[in-house]
Amino acid sequence: MVIDLTRVKNGESGIIKEFDSGYEFMRKIQSMGIRPGKNIKKLSSHFWRGPQTVEVDNVRVAIGWGMAKNIFIEVNR
Repeated sequence: MVIDLTRVKNGESGIIKEFDSGYEFMRKIQSMGIRPGKNIKKLSSHFWRGPQTVEVDNVRVAIGWGMAKNIFIEVNR
């Protein structure tokens, strides 16, 4: 099942499938090491649309809620 990163539960992991945004977003998110095909694990999220903390390649990154809404993950359930 493919869902956006904001809907992934804490502790779940999956594979990044696609982004739903423009060139600048893709450039910024890929500079953080977040690319399609990579494994991603959601570590935590803040209540009320706050930052989402994820781990990609053993690196932890905090992503804003708006950016996380545009990252689609195939969740391993």
